[in-house]
Amino acid sequence: MFSNRTSRKSISHPESGDPPTMAEGEEYRNPTEVQMSQLVLPCHTNHRGELSIGQLLKWIDTTACLSAERHAGCPCVTASMDDIYFDHTISVGQVVNIKAKVNRAFYSSMEVGIQVVSEDLCSEKQWSVCKALATFVAHRELSKVKLKQVIPLTEEEKTEHAVAAERRRMRLVYADTIKDLLTHCAIQDDLDKDCSNMVPAEKTRVESVELVLPPHANHQGNTFGGQIMAWMENVATIAASRLCHAHPTLKAIEMFHFRGPSQVGDRLVLKAIVNNAFKHSMEVGVCVEAYRQEAETQRRHINSAFMTFVVLDKDDQPQKLPWIRPQPGEGERRYREASARKKIRLDRKYLVSCKQAEVALSVPWDPSNQVYLSYYNVSSLKTLMAKDNWVLSVEISEVRLYILEEDFLSFHLEMVVNVDAAQVFQLLSDLRRRPEWDKHYRSVELVQQVDEDDAIYHVISPPLSGNTKPQDFVILASRRKPCDNGDPYVIALRSVTLPTHHETPEYQRGETLCSGFCLWREGDQMTKVSYYNQATPGFLNYVTTNVSGLSSEFYNTFKACESFLLDNRNDLAPSLQTL
Repeated sequence: MFSNRTSRKSISHPESGDPPTMAEGEEYRNPTEVQMSQLVLPCHTNHRGELSIGQLLKWIDTTACLSAERHAGCPCVTASMDDIYFDHTISVGQVVNIKAKVNRAFYSSMEVGIQVVSEDLCSEKQWSVCKALATFVAHRELSKVKLKQVIPLTEEEKTEHAVAAERRRMRLVYADTIKDLLTHCAIQDDLDKDCSNMVPAEKTRVESVELVLPPHANHQGNTFGGQIMAWMENVATIAASRLCHAHPTLKAIEMFHFRGPSQVGDRLVLKAIVNNAFKHSMEVGVCVEAYRQEAETQRRHINSAFMTFVVLDKDDQPQKLPWIRPQPGEGERRYREASARKKIRLDRKYLVSCKQAEVALSVPWDPSNQVYLSYYNVSSLKTLMAKDNWVLSVEISEVRLYILEEDFLSFHLEMVVNVDAAQVFQLLSDLRRRPEWDKHYRSVELVQQVDEDDAIYHVISPPLSGNTKPQDFVILASRRKPCDNGDPYVIALRSVTLPTHHETPEYQRGETLCSGFCLWREGDQMTKVSYYNQATPGFLNYVTTNVSGLSSEFYNTFKACESFLLDNRNDLAPSLQTL
């Protein structure tokens, strides 16, 4: 993954051949990249002269599908579309520029990254409209296709490739995340507020039927995912309008997940209703069912999605909305779930969407943000791992120390040990054993075993240079097994805050933003151990007072880690059967 260590590339993709070559002076372009530019005409717009989001979704889906098919070499169908946030509207006469490329291919599915930019041809100004991530599945003659691997070359491609596996994991657990949040967390639902000024949810209900015709489908007769999304956006807009009696603006779409295909000749029943209304936004739920003949009683569930609308005044500021009164039973369930999704959106935007340098070193941990905090923890380490501009500082007895100076000063150590990667992963992922080899960890207490992959520890460390108090840390440790051949085992660490472990006068509270291990199999019983640490301001004090001893300090600790791994490699046979 690093430009100055070419062996990593062959490890990641041993079966995929050499990367594409470029002629001298030729600008690199991803081989799966597809670009589409569309002039927005009046037939594409709504009553305000702005591009219809439904039309934009069709263009996005088409561009992404072309990129997926360029990589797969065969027809592809839309499996899902991740959350989309619309930052800018597009007016008639402007140009929409859409760029899509495959970030990573799994067995038969692939993640496609999409960027949408609007352009004013008169002023030459450009605006970012949205970014999206879509999953496509390759099909050939009604069977799935095993895809070739994507070879990332640039730092951006390496980052997207590394994080794609974690995003895939998030998609698979999304439904369980909502369920767990409603079961274990107190969600403020406001069902007891004054009912005199509420709009019954039933007044916003919309139902529409669409007949799938040949122009709505691909050459295999399957309905375009973008066409279904456009129909869904249409009924959702009508439902939102019935609540606010105004023209709503779509700001965000929760993940689309296609549960099955539909074909030419199907009737699609689209149902929409306002699930909940907050102060300045509302969530509309949309469901799509398919049937073939009018006599059919059993309908196929094709898709569900949740769309967030606002109503903007003349200054483009959100207006206050009426409250919604849900129907008892199912209506109240949808009402509470909408509140849960709103909380998840806010947590996710804070943890994932903001820039690395803007994130607090320690963020509050609770069951409601557990999944996304774990995701951000692992993604941050993989992003740091994928950086291209690491500089080799020193090499002592095959232990290499690299330094990276960007928003934060970062360190990366690397060595190869004669221990199987699964054994190394098992030994290093239990922080309670770290004091056996790392003198910077005086003691470690397991505070909470969140699940199989995540645990929270309270760590006591010796005082830093110039301080008299020991340090303590509250650390979330997130571990991941490889998603595919060539992927590393990952152990990611970052600071969190817990109400049960406040700062105390006895210790000086320390923080770590991003640190941990990436472990690559180098062959039979050989593992490349890479340790990363993004230095926090407190650690920088140590660096500036110990420049001459920094390399030897790291080297001695890493060699102690190697001895620990070698001494304990035969103690884990039963537990390794599950890895």
